[in-house]
Amino acid sequence: MGGKVLSRRGFLKTTAAIAAVLSIDPVVSKVSAAESALTGNGNRPFRRDGMQYRTLGSGKAAMEVSALGFGCMGLNYNRSQSPDKKECIRIIHEAVDKGVTLFDTAIIYGPLRNELLAGEALAPYKGKVNVTTKFGHEVIDGVGTGRQDSSRETVRRYCHESLKRLRIDSIPLFYQHRFDRNTPIEEVAETISELMKEGKVQRWGLCEVSADTIRKAHAICPLTAIQSEYHLMHRLVEENGVLDTCRELGIGFVPYSPLNRGFLGGCINEYTRFDTANDNRHTLPRFQPEAIRANTRIINELQQFGRERGMTSSQVALGWLLHKAPWIVPIPGTTKESHLIENLHALTFDIPEDDWLMLESSVAAIPVVGDRYNAEQQKQVGL
Repeated sequence: MGGKVLSRRGFLKTTAAIAAVLSIDPVVSKVSAAESALTGNGNRPFRRDGMQYRTLGSGKAAMEVSALGFGCMGLNYNRSQSPDKKECIRIIHEAVDKGVTLFDTAIIYGPLRNELLAGEALAPYKGKVNVTTKFGHEVIDGVGTGRQDSSRETVRRYCHESLKRLRIDSIPLFYQHRFDRNTPIEEVAETISELMKEGKVQRWGLCEVSADTIRKAHAICPLTAIQSEYHLMHRLVEENGVLDTCRELGIGFVPYSPLNRGFLGGCINEYTRFDTANDNRHTLPRFQPEAIRANTRIINELQQFGRERGMTSSQVALGWLLHKAPWIVPIPGTTKESHLIENLHALTFDIPEDDWLMLESSVAAIPVVGDRYNAEQQKQVGL
């Protein structure tokens, strides 16, 4: 594969050809045919339905899901111009058709609108896919207040309301979205345990918390997954003990924003302008023009690595995460079918360990400019 060159734009040009072969059933034929169209090699092994699967959590908390999930947030929240609802639903259906079984949303996305969209889109696949959602951010009359509330009464109410919006009888995986400093994590764990006994929640997880918080919560009610930002430009969970704790306790890890909010895809530059009415990136230090200009050096490293292996920078970023551990399941989101196909194709590459270590070293040598959150948003992170 070393002689093949595939930029992100080049990848998108192949979409029309791939669309024809993706009409083949069943799903295993679709994925294999798409791979063959891209690489000339349709013989790579895939698991059931043409998709590789991974397990989040262990024991009774275990949850088998597709090796790549789908982050629904950007379909209609915080990512500039959104497609109409019909197109958003079509993208979700395409993901299901291609074997994706893990779909991620949250009460605060919209607020509420993203859950409603996911619920409507996934209703035909009830019992065949898993939709995960999150509580914690306070929402009053459909508006986020900026405060956290994981009190027992509030979590129970959010659970009941999410079940209705998602059109399901039990939430497969219910995350605490952000740490509530006014509610001990042990109390949150007890509340979730009660909801599990009532059949309203099947599993639970935490987002952006410390290793100590994970241990306290897991001791009360076993966790299935931890969700935190993790990618080549943000590797804090390697340093603060979170990944080590997940490994030790048998807890899965779900990296959100695995492409750094689209930046690692290589299509954002210092002249990119974000919709201030529906995109939080214009508020983030890392997405200011001067920071983007400086951090483009990192994109260049990913693209160089990819050119030598027939990969786009997005596939390199996702492939690196997938290689880190078999219990890591990234959840990239997109509004474009071509990007969906591109992301899933990251599962087909087999890159040696030494190559990934070389990439890590080259990227680590480049200072990342700009914090990932502004001061107000950083206060909400429980690390």
